[in-house]
Amino acid sequence: MAAKPLIVAMAQVMNDVEIDAICATAAESGADIIVFPEMFSNGYSRFDREREESRLAWIEAAVPIDGAYVERFTKAARSNRLAVVATFLERGPDKPFNSAVLIDRTGEIVLHQRKRHICFFDVPEEACAAGESSSVAKLETEAGRVAVGILICMDREFPDAPTDLVRAGAEIILVPNSCRLLDDPTVGDVRVAGMRALAFQSVVGAAVANYPLPKDDGRSFAVDPLGKLLVMGGTQQELVIAHFDLQVIRALQQQEWFRRAR
Repeated sequence: MAAKPLIVAMAQVMNDVEIDAICATAAESGADIIVFPEMFSNGYSRFDREREESRLAWIEAAVPIDGAYVERFTKAARSNRLAVVATFLERGPDKPFNSAVLIDRTGEIVLHQRKRHICFFDVPEEACAAGESSSVAKLETEAGRVAVGILICMDREFPDAPTDLVRAGAEIILVPNSCRLLDDPTVGDVRVAGMRALAFQSVVGAAVANYPLPKDDGRSFAVDPLGKLLVMGGTQQELVIAHFDLQVIRALQQQEWFRRAR
């Protein structure tokens, strides 16, 4: 009998969606994990660089990890027996962080990740501090225990964060995202190609959750450890569902061990 696949739902939605409802829909589809796009607490909003009050209001909207915003996701995870990657502008001691948490199906936070490669050259992340490390959590799911890491948007474009996840034994990498993926006017589909290469080089499954039009261009997608595209969404609001065969991932990691010997 074939083992149950790990099912990941990418919530290609705007941040005014009803959290529990979208999580319930994902759970009904059989998903083990749902991933929301980057900085979902404010919809990756921008401030006016020329107006200091605009910058300060944006920073003031940052939320604590132990506050009501994250609690909405922990409750949704628990009530739907579903792991959740929630993203938010996290309140910090000096500057806010672009952060994500992995919440298990009991509602416990098992991984806290801060974006390491912030877009310090542009609004809004010029107002943020960068994270310093990446780690992996062992997540219990209906498909069994799986080693999960998180890269936040531009983290996927640099070698250090993925390397840290590989060294920590990652099998699945989840990527909350906010940018054009397939039809960027400058780089086209390079970001998709880069993620396919990362999955192949690291021998991991990966799922990227993006905002739909008109915010970004949708196209949330998942790739297998050979870098092959498993699924890609359209441009509209939707749940994009990916199935990962953990047995295949583990067999390939043993076979292609040299790719992970970093």
